[in-house]
Amino acid sequence: MKATYDLPCNIAQTLNIIGDRWTLLVVHEILIGNTTFNEIKNNLEGISSNLLSDRLKYLESCGLIATSLYSHHPPRYQYTLTESGRDLEDVFNAIILWGRSHLEKCYKKLIHQKCNHEVNITYYCPHCKENVDDVSVAEVDI
Repeated sequence: MKATYDLPCNIAQTLNIIGDRWTLLVVHEILIGNTTFNEIKNNLEGISSNLLSDRLKYLESCGLIATSLYSHHPPRYQYTLTESGRDLEDVFNAIILWGRSHLEKCYKKLIHQKCNHEVNITYYCPHCKENVDDVSVAEVDI
């Protein structure tokens, strides 16, 4: 994939990796346990085989997924998320929460498994060992 954004911005640089059509949905399928090409394709109605193949190769080259051969004839692969890919679960959760608040038709919600009530995102400072509500974005010294 070609980098779309040449901006000194974490959001722009992240979108260069995961911002293409279908990419996040492919990662999400692997996250929820659909780990073969056919499982992913069958769950993403409308994606072509060529596009899915391209997305999987790209995600592997970016280090978000790993592949392992599970059948030699014909060659078939299983896809798993790397640590970097698994870290996108927080992004998916944030999108689910945003959708719960802002979409006219919402399909999912995040719940606490113990009590079955909805949850919110909380920011935590490991230095102070406390939850915080006064977060801000700061430049990184390079």
